Amino acid sequence: MLEIISEFGLDLPSSVDELRPLVQMVKTDERNPQTFLAKFNVIRQFFQSPKIIQRLVDEAIEDAASDGVHVLELRFTPAASCQSSGLTLEETVDTVVAASQEAAKRNQIMLGMILSVNRHETVKLAEEVIRIAVDRMEAGIRGVDLAGDEEGSAVDPFMPVFKEAKQAGLKLTIHAGEWGGPEHVAQAIEAMAADRIGHGIRALEDPAVVQMARTSGVGFEISPTSNMLTGVTNEMATYPLAAMIDAGLRVAITTDDPSIFDTTLGKEHALAVEHWGLSIETIKGLTLQALQLSFFHDKERRTLETKVVESLWGSEG
Repeated sequence: MLEIISEFGLDLPSSVDELRPLVQMVKTDERNPQTFLAKFNVIRQFFQSPKIIQRLVDEAIEDAASDGVHVLELRFTPAASCQSSGLTLEETVDTVVAASQEAAKRNQIMLGMILSVNRHETVKLAEEVIRIAVDRMEAGIRGVDLAGDEEGSAVDPFMPVFKEAKQAGLKLTIHAGEWGGPEHVAQAIEAMAADRIGHGIRALEDPAVVQMARTSGVGFEISPTSNMLTGVTNEMATYPLAAMIDAGLRVAITTDDPSIFDTTLGKEHALAVEHWGLSIETIKGLTLQALQLSFFHDKERRTLETKVVESLWGSEG
């Protein structure tokens, strides 16, 4: 980031200590969605050119590979990535797709991509992003995500366009039950037919929603470090990961935004073992479940499942 600031003359601090609190959650931050989402206003300034976008994508995938990741879903927001580069939405997506495919091949990673839109953006923008996603499914785009401030913006206007996305063959993940209550999880399952829920830890507040989630088989993308640093939960000891597993919910441990939260999947797994008592066997099971909840095509997923089972449990797994 400091190199980009210098190269493009950005009006941002030129030292790590000054820049870090603008682009990363730090201990002194107020733990609320506004503080977290404000980081993106700064981060969007860094996508200055196709070359920079390619570099950032390349480094993100290289970081994942260094953490031991072999199967990766890379999620990005086209509207954010094109804000400072002058690229169109289509050009931005094509730049990210090309860079992702090359980096994944070089790092021997199986890659799927998810395009994201935010609730505070327009439905027209969502329609355009989903059209682009549908047109590029053969290039590895597997799903779309509705993210952003749960409490500040309604999901209802986006329902028709996300329904169209699902009918076209894209998978859906909806941020819900993070800062908002369990009723948002119910809405994502019932009204939007979500395949996965982003976070969703507040589903536990309503037994009826828990039962709905079990019946539907929806997956939950659980990001412990993210939830603690953004104030979704304030006590590590009472974080509901184990409770969600005990409730029979289909959980996948994820990183959310690795750079903003200074985390890796390895760190998230370590938290689960060290602080919430999950066994290594449980982590193995959750790793397989994460793959089963992935947005890869059935044939791809079955091949990967065989490899994961052999890797984690041996040929008799």
